[in-house]
Amino acid sequence: MRLVSDSDIANKTVLDIGCGFGWCAWNFIQRGVALVTGVDVSNDAADVFRSIDNQKIKFFRASALELPFGNETFDTAVSWETIEHVPKNTEKQMLLEIFRVLKPGGILYLSTQHRSFISIICDPAWWLIGHRHYTIKELTSLALSAGFTVNKIYTKGGINTVLFMLNLYIAKWIFQRPPFFEQYFKNKCTKEFEKQTGYTNIFMKCTKSVSS
Repeated sequence: MRLVSDSDIANKTVLDIGCGFGWCAWNFIQRGVALVTGVDVSNDAADVFRSIDNQKIKFFRASALELPFGNETFDTAVSWETIEHVPKNTEKQMLLEIFRVLKPGGILYLSTQHRSFISIICDPAWWLIGHRHYTIKELTSLALSAGFTVNKIYTKGGINTVLFMLNLYIAKWIFQRPPFFEQYFKNKCTKEFEKQTGYTNIFMKCTKSVSS
């Protein structure tokens, strides 16, 4: 969340693509957002958002490839760990949709899995179901092809992030429970992400050109 500037949230209309259970929406409420709209294909996410009683939060069950909004609707868009889950070779379509619904000068914040040797070989989903990882060059190229200007792009995360993800997969797939020692690993990962560099996740900030 440190990547996201307060100036892009406070009194802004924000679209959260792949919003899950709304952790990001609640963070933005604390930072003075005017309205945050969550989009997700999950029925579970829909059930959670239906129970939320807050006029600053809305939810739409929809695909990132067909956003149900008019052109130039939002000031800011965020999408955390979602682009790797859309059908293969539709990443540009997703970014074009985000570009369409952003106002001129609007900001996109996005994260995804980094294609480094360690992050790939330690990702069971990569081995089993082809979970996609990207290089900085690939993600930059996708953003540019959709019309964005890339302002900032970098990698974060290390061995504790890898161990936490393995823990998450084992707990979820085998034991059907939350991660083991969850808070311990979250604290370790937080400290790891405070470091200047890493290799597990890519974070990117883009701008929709004012002339677009």
